[in-house]
Amino acid sequence: MSSDPTPRTDSTAPSACPDVEAGRQLLVRNWMTHDAMWFRHCVESFGIDATNRVNRAAVRSMAAVEARRIAKLLGLSSFPDVATIRRFVGGAWALVGGEFMRFDFSWPDGGRLRVDVRSCFAHDGVQQLGVLPQYECGIFERIEGWFDALGIGWRVEPKVHGCMMFLEGRCHREYVFAFAAGH
Repeated sequence: MSSDPTPRTDSTAPSACPDVEAGRQLLVRNWMTHDAMWFRHCVESFGIDATNRVNRAAVRSMAAVEARRIAKLLGLSSFPDVATIRRFVGGAWALVGGEFMRFDFSWPDGGRLRVDVRSCFAHDGVQQLGVLPQYECGIFERIEGWFDALGIGWRVEPKVHGCMMFLEGRCHREYVFAFAAGH
């Protein structure tokens, strides 16, 4: 056995991802595939009600950790105004959004964030499982978990229970932010 502490690399292995964006998209797809498989196996093992509760709690707690990590990466430590929230949301989405996620983000009056879902991968996957009428959306738990973890005051319109895409054939949310006086 050699006592040489020099790390060895396999000369046939690539030293870096040849296309960083393609690699990022692959990681996002892998994470969402894991999420879908986890959801499916939970539904099969424990039923949709328990799966909804655990899924939403897991997404919310993961989002809290994720938000703090992303804020640190972006050099953000406080969120005193909409401009800072916009910077966070834009940076976060650039990191965690996938090409297959058909969401539009807009800021209609400066103090609101509107998210329009053109097509929903979660809706489509849950529909394949046959439990869409009982599904409680976990997608927006992530965004709301970000805001809560970062201490951002917000309210959402509309408040939705279930899957809005299933219930209304469309899906959107508007987040209205609250700031201390002077912001």
